[in-house]
Amino acid sequence: MKIGFIGLGNMAKAMIGGMLQKGIVAAQDIAGSAKTQSTLERMGEEFHIHTMADNRQVAKWADIIILAVKPVFFPEVIGEIKDAVTEDKLVISIAAGKSLKWIEEEFGKNIKLIRCMPNTPALVGAGCTAVCCNQRAGEEDEKFCLKLMESFGKAIVIPERLMDAAGAVGGSSPAFVFLFIEAMADGAVRAGMPRKQAYEFAAHAVMGSAKMVLETGMHPGELKDMVCSPGGTTIEGVAALEEGRMRSAVMDAIHACVEKSKLL
Repeated sequence: MKIGFIGLGNMAKAMIGGMLQKGIVAAQDIAGSAKTQSTLERMGEEFHIHTMADNRQVAKWADIIILAVKPVFFPEVIGEIKDAVTEDKLVISIAAGKSLKWIEEEFGKNIKLIRCMPNTPALVGAGCTAVCCNQRAGEEDEKFCLKLMESFGKAIVIPERLMDAAGAVGGSSPAFVFLFIEAMADGAVRAGMPRKQAYEFAAHAVMGSAKMVLETGMHPGELKDMVCSPGGTTIEGVAALEEGRMRSAVMDAIHACVEKSKLL
């Protein structure tokens, strides 16, 4: 099975790294195209994959075509490759805001299509990817796509109507978490802790807390209550966050991402 990437940015790099590390495909069965020669050379040297300057060449060569460019470039890229995409090829999109219907209409013909929404933790093998398929993509196509996406984290099949929400809570939220880690570290620095140590404490607290949610199956509110002793230091901090409208601010951020995704 030959896999072709149109676009070789950070997400494509994470995906290729995961696929090779898990042995799902060999380097000689992966090809990619990019706008700059420096990107092609860097990816070729790092992963020993085929690199091509022509998007159409990649589409013609590959059995599975992964569209890994920004949404704004989709009309241009699809226009370049659509004649090379035959009915037996599988197209996978990782762009926010571009629906299955919109992509099908851009190709102007029936294609096997899967829409995925990975996130940047894929760069460290801890991604969480939302997946939905069109009617022409069969069960085997979905299974292979899930196998690819699980090479760099977790993959979850959802109905397409939830893709904008998944993009917000899964794709955009790492930026919110980084902001939270930075703010916690700033607070520790304010209290006298060296910055490098502050980042380490804050990042491990977030990582461990997330692991508790996933592994215990307990409600986040219940886990929060376990940390808050009556009259203790933690409940004072929780009260300060509530006074600062943290919950509603985060909910508003997710809503803003969802609404923006609908406009792409």
